[in-house]
Amino acid sequence: MAQISTNTMKPNLLLLSILTLLISCSGQTADQKSSNEQSVMGDTVQAPGNSIMVIYQDKKGVYWFGSWETGVYRYDGKSLVHYTTEHGLPNNSIDEIKEDGSGNMYFTSCAPKSTIVSFDGNTFTKLSPVLDNAWKHQPGDLWFRHAYQMEKVYRFDGDTLHVLTLPKPPQLSVPFEIYSIYQDRKRNIWFGANPVGVCRYDGNSFDWITEEDVTEFRDEGANGVRSVLEDPNGDFWFNTEYRYSVYDSATLASNRFYTRHESIGGLDGKEDSALDEYLSSVTDNNGDLWFVTYRDGVWKYDGTDITHYPVQENGKDITLFSIYKDNQGDLWLGTHENGAFRFNGNTFERFSPGSALPQTN
Repeated sequence: MAQISTNTMKPNLLLLSILTLLISCSGQTADQKSSNEQSVMGDTVQAPGNSIMVIYQDKKGVYWFGSWETGVYRYDGKSLVHYTTEHGLPNNSIDEIKEDGSGNMYFTSCAPKSTIVSFDGNTFTKLSPVLDNAWKHQPGDLWFRHAYQMEKVYRFDGDTLHVLTLPKPPQLSVPFEIYSIYQDRKRNIWFGANPVGVCRYDGNSFDWITEEDVTEFRDEGANGVRSVLEDPNGDFWFNTEYRYSVYDSATLASNRFYTRHESIGGLDGKEDSALDEYLSSVTDNNGDLWFVTYRDGVWKYDGTDITHYPVQENGKDITLFSIYKDNQGDLWLGTHENGAFRFNGNTFERFSPGSALPQTN
């Protein structure tokens, strides 16, 4: 398999359709420093909403829960505070949560309009995008997904929200969109795309692993690279069809750029398994890999054995979206209709305020 590179540029399955609609966004227009100029006070509530899709714990230990329907929830171990459009959010759909070096929070909303807002603890401020295609990779940069059906991403350097257009893979002219963004231990940025594969940006050049090398199907439509993960050995895992591909660090340093290895087969370890794709992944503090599926719960791989963790409520399997590891190494799940779940060491149970979580100051 040959490396596909370009130089730095200058100045569709029912389940997949549902997921694509969920992550879809429209184009963004926003005014610089457009915000609620007064400090905002959220509403204290007893429980987060059902559609908790993304979870983040900040440097102070505060948890943030992003919903695709009811805005953002902040939990400090004592109280749960709810923020919506009434408090300054552009809308109540949250797709990403990030934090800068100063502790400011950032929330990406992709519907009905793509908007990124910062929150300093007092005020929500919209960021204004600049169409300059200023490709750089500097310490402290924050990277955000752009709108659905756009070959673009955002880079925020602390002052400017740059709109960047990815180069198309050589010899591929089909339109694509970005599903995931991941920074590896060498600070390379990976962009998981649909339907053209995954792209690595090292600050100077772009290297593509095209869709047919990321997956094994050709004519069934592309699921897109929704998850990128570097394991403790420096190997890379992408959510692929039929079997999971590992990209090892030794090969990444060679002229070939990557080598695809057969690994665990399906998530259940069977060569002909139907469990051959996942939406989100994480490495725990023991170095074990955890994979989240849409309807088949969570699967753990410790390098030898595979363990299945069904996720249920009222005896029924629920649909999942994301997995997240917090500052203490605890694992959380974002779900489509059942709130947030937390791993208690044996099973995933639904989170409710007042449960055993460390309190923050």
